[in-house]
This record gives sequence, structure tokens and C-alpha cells, in this order.
Amino acid sequence: MITQQIFASIIDAQQAGYKAKNTGIERELLQNIPQASGFVSIITGLRRCGKSTLQLQIKNRYYPKEGLFLNFEDPRLAGIESNDFERLYSEILSRKTKLLFFDEIQIIDGWEVFVNMLLREDFLIYITGSNASLLSKELGTHLTGRHLSTELFPFSYKEFLRFKKLEPNEETFKLYSEKGGMPDYLRINYNKYLNDLLDDILIRDIAIRYNIRDVSSLRQLAVYLLSNIGNLASANNLKGMFGIKSSTTILDYFSYLKDAYLIEFVPLYDYSIKKQLRNPQKVYVLDLGIYHQNKIVFSSNDGHILENIVYIHLRSLGKDIFYYHGKGECDFIISDRGIPKELYQVCTEINSLNIDREVNGLFEAMKYFNKKEAYIITQNQTDSFIKDDLIIKAIPAWKWIIG
Repeated sequence: MITQQIFASIIDAQQAGYKAKNTGIERELLQNIPQASGFVSIITGLRRCGKSTLQLQIKNRYYPKEGLFLNFEDPRLAGIESNDFERLYSEILSRKTKLLFFDEIQIIDGWEVFVNMLLREDFLIYITGSNASLLSKELGTHLTGRHLSTELFPFSYKEFLRFKKLEPNEETFKLYSEKGGMPDYLRINYNKYLNDLLDDILIRDIAIRYNIRDVSSLRQLAVYLLSNIGNLASANNLKGMFGIKSSTTILDYFSYLKDAYLIEFVPLYDYSIKKQLRNPQKVYVLDLGIYHQNKIVFSSNDGHILENIVYIHLRSLGKDIFYYHGKGECDFIISDRGIPKELYQVCTEINSLNIDREVNGLFEAMKYFNKKEAYIITQNQTDSFIKDDLIIKAIPAWKWIIG
């Protein structure tokens, strides 16, 4: 049980902490956060990617004179239950504000009923959480049609440049590919931070939430996938590894890792949904700093790192992403409601050894999808290739992202 007096003291302490907090650089997403009366705005993303700071930026820009913050992961709120919401409600009313910022409220059973009640009383509510589904079951029952969802990612390359006060060029792009975009890591530059963060995600966002007892097997699978960015993976091929005997369990773990924004999976593009589901998926991460500090491979892996950065950029734009495999291959097919729109190949350097494979694979995909133009994203090359009225433009990755 949490008394109203305890709620009051915790809110006061957290308010003081938020006021003293450095809001850092303004996030690119800030101007796109949906706001509407009668709707809860939900911001999800990888743990420690800056969601709470974004909440503060929202408040400072749009509501500088009001607002109440409450982080439900505060240790002083351990043991909070749904019947404590009545006392929290009384404390909120005493503060005479209609603007609420809740962080990780979904860890409390019955939170959606409480939020729904507040919406009916014309409260404006922002919620952040470290899980993509944010308990989608609850959203689908008590908050149907009353939530607006947004995803926040680690710093983009452009945000990285502003944070580090650097200029866009090949050298700073390489630095970004090594460091990633986790704000606190870039600030303190302490490598073990990203090891501890991986453990926090696996334990707090997955094992505890889904009642997984064999955390060791989960961690081994996660590290294996982290170490294989750009490669294909399937539950059937991994069955029996890491002590996990069931492909169904591995599929569940895939889903949990994706919902926690740790590992991403890109399916094969096929007009048959069954074939999409049956084929292996390509593996990517949403932060390359986490990859570098937790991988178990020691090769440079430059090609797959560049491919992963391209994926991160496309993913942050809200694209539906697939890969193509015929006689040749194409790394990324960008789809809009099932219709292919853009084609991208990724190659660090186009040379005499790989030009046929990279260019012809993309030309094949262009003919298959009836596209006149496509791109090869490179490390530092600019070029163009024309065949049968089809044109492929090669462009350095850092220029493509900045542009």
C-alpha cells in the first residue's frame, strides 16, 4: 500500500529532479509527437534512449507552466497495486493540473483502467515505456481508439553530430558507427555501461515481464543474434542451441527481443505471407554501441555494420522493410501497405570483385518490382549505373542520411 503522503513526497522529489535535469539537444521527434484531447500519447523505445528527457522537452516547449511527472520504476513505489491509484488520484487533484507525464506505468496491473478514467475527465496524458507493445492487450481493451503511439530511437547520425558538436563527413560517420546513439553512453564514454544496459533489458524488460527463469539461455541467444547483424536467422536453425529445445520458445524470445527494441528482424519480401513467415529473417540492432560492446565476433564486419546503419535510418522513418532474394539479392525493399516503393543495396566499396553481384542483384530486383531507379549506399563512393533504361545511383551513407 502506498499512502497519499508517500505519493506526495515521491512526486515532489521527482519534480525537483526533472527541473534540475539537463534536457540536452532537442530530439528530431519532438515536433512530431501527437497531441489531442481525449487521447493518451504513448512513446515507446529502447531503455535509456531518452524517452524521459523527451517528455521534459515536450513540457518545456508546449506547457512550460504546468505538468506533473511520475516515474513508476522509482524503488519507493515498489509494491504499488491498482487499488493505490485512488490515493494517487487524490494527490493529482490536489495539485490542480490536467497535464500528466507517466513513465513505465504499464508495470502496474490495472494502469489502463486508471488512465482511461483520467481521459474521461479531460486530462492530457503522456506515457513512456520500454516495450513496443506497452501491454497491447490492455490498450486493446480499455484504451481502444484512445491512444496515439510514437517510437523513439537512439540518436540518429544528425542528432549524434549535434550532441558531439561535429560536422558531417566520412570520419564522423565512422565514429557514429562505432559509438552508436545512446545518450548517456555518449556522455560518459564508459564501455561497461552498455554491458549493464543489455542485462537490464534482458532481465527487467523481458525475463521479469514474461516470467523467464532461464535468463542464461536468453542472454546467449541475444548475444548470438547481436553478433550476427546482417545475417539470416530462423527459429528452426537455432533450435537446440543454448539449451533451448523448442523452436516455439525461440520464436517467443525473438518476439520479446523485438518488443524490447533490442533485436530487429527483417522478413523476405514475397506476395505470399506464408512464404514470408517460413523463410529466415535478417537480423539487425537498433544501436551499434550495444553491438560493439556485447558482440562475440572480432572481425571488422564493416559491410554488415554499414548495412545496419542504413536499416536504423529506414526504420526510424517508420518504413516497412523487407529483403529480396531471387537469383540475386537486394538488401532492403521499402514497402507502403504491401506495395514496394524503394530499393536499396548496401556495399562498403564497389570494386571489380563484387560489382556484378551488387549491381546485377539490384537490377534484377528493379525489374521484378518494376522500378526505374534504385540506390546503392556506400562508405564513400559516388557513381551511377544504367542498364535497359534502369538507373542505379551510388551515394555515400553519410550524405544519404544527411540529405
